[in-house]
Amino acid sequence: MKKLLGLFRHAKSDWHDATARDFDRPLNQRGRKGAAVMGRHIAEHGVLWQRVIASPAVRAAQTIEMAAEAAGRTVPVEWDRRIYLASSATLADLLREIPEPTRAVLLVGHNPGLEDLIFDLVPDDGSSPLRDLVEEKFPTATYAVLELDVGKWADLDDGCARLVHLMRPRDLDPDLGPVLIDD
Repeated sequence: MKKLLGLFRHAKSDWHDATARDFDRPLNQRGRKGAAVMGRHIAEHGVLWQRVIASPAVRAAQTIEMAAEAAGRTVPVEWDRRIYLASSATLADLLREIPEPTRAVLLVGHNPGLEDLIFDLVPDDGSSPLRDLVEEKFPTATYAVLELDVGKWADLDDGCARLVHLMRPRDLDPDLGPVLIDD
């Protein structure tokens, strides 16, 4: 049985408080809007996640809260400190621990770990135009869905996935795209 893995990067965070620890940075206004837009998209996309596992960093927690509110859903979340600024290898190890018969998991976290996880799981064989988009950039609040060709989470290994869906906030609302500086 194939597994579905959703990856949701936290939305844009606020850098204005220079005294705040990285872990404690909240979302900024654009991030709150992006989280809501993506929450509605994730709900409309139709995958029912059996488990949501997330970094407990403030920006990740607020992303989930605002996305769930915009989607009109209550989302039980498992907070896992290992996700905070985790490497791809750490995220893969965490996924291998997921108990069966769980089929669909949404992982909410940070870059570069999430992006690197896509690079490790999805083969770089030219067959995935979505992977090519991730190589360009995996911006804040991006949502990706991978189909894993494994029977058990414990069997997760490099090259076992297909990237079947990728949505960036700017794809849904151009105002959430890159800020261009007018010379």
